[in-house]
Amino acid sequence: MIIDTRIDEIKSWLSHLYKTDNFILEPASSDASFRRYYRVTIDNKTMIVMDAPPKYENVGPFIKIAQFLVKHGLHVPDIIAEEREKGFLLLTDLGSQPYLDRLNAKSADVLYKSAIDALIKIQLCDQQSITLPEYNRGLLQKELNLFSEWFLHKHMSLGAPNIIQNHFDILINNALEQPKVIVHRDYHSRNLMYSDTHNPGIIDFQDAVIGPITYDLVSLLRDCYIVWPDSKIESWVGHYFKLAKDQELLSNCSLEKFTRWFDLMGLQRHIKILGIFCRLNYRDKKSNYIHDLPQTLAYVLKICSKYDEFEDLGNFLSTQPNIKAIL
Repeated sequence: MIIDTRIDEIKSWLSHLYKTDNFILEPASSDASFRRYYRVTIDNKTMIVMDAPPKYENVGPFIKIAQFLVKHGLHVPDIIAEEREKGFLLLTDLGSQPYLDRLNAKSADVLYKSAIDALIKIQLCDQQSITLPEYNRGLLQKELNLFSEWFLHKHMSLGAPNIIQNHFDILINNALEQPKVIVHRDYHSRNLMYSDTHNPGIIDFQDAVIGPITYDLVSLLRDCYIVWPDSKIESWVGHYFKLAKDQELLSNCSLEKFTRWFDLMGLQRHIKILGIFCRLNYRDKKSNYIHDLPQTLAYVLKICSKYDEFEDLGNFLSTQPNIKAIL
């Protein structure tokens, strides 16, 4: 039997902090990394404990970015207490309802516009006042290689076609030519929390980088976990585009050009995610992400069919019998 000593360490830490053992600790959620989250209740007040084992995770970036975003008026968790050496953080509780649970045909316009407003606010933050990694060519290439290694080779038992790097180069160049902003990097319906007063609450931002302006928008609107009609996507992209123009985040950029940036950024992201979901399954034993392959693959094929440069990639993927079986 495996004994989870970290639970005991968390309880001991909380007991020391609050001088009492009279609290309730229960699982809140886990994510695609090694981090786990617990909800602790003390005197009818709830807080969140982040458990980030130092062997695998570093809480430093989360602390730095959380403090930066709070300072700029974003709704992110406040850090109540920290134990960096053990990888424990005590955070304010943003609730238990992610956007995914609240989104429907009636609520979507209001919730997405709130999320877009918050995204604009993030992108307006001064990049010079925080040191973040650059979303550069090397990182973009590394991400795309996950598709060949984990989706094609490991999951599908296929070799990558000879033309694959040509397609990757187009996607990388598309990302690099865009204006650079602070990028959350996982800005979607599971990482945005519903709030009665200040939507959205934003979590899971520790991997933020400086990168392409369309990255977070496409993460939000072409979410792997919920799908919307093209007409709604176009409406929300138009809403963002107007705000970004008004705030001078975009200049000398037409809606047509922005839409191409958006589409190809989404293609890069979804190609990468196909690899990540398979890696989570095979390497990390997190099989639930495999259920999200069909929608992610559908996004890839949709954009490949829209742009002539990706016709060969679309044809390759859509004609493989074992890939077709996923859809």
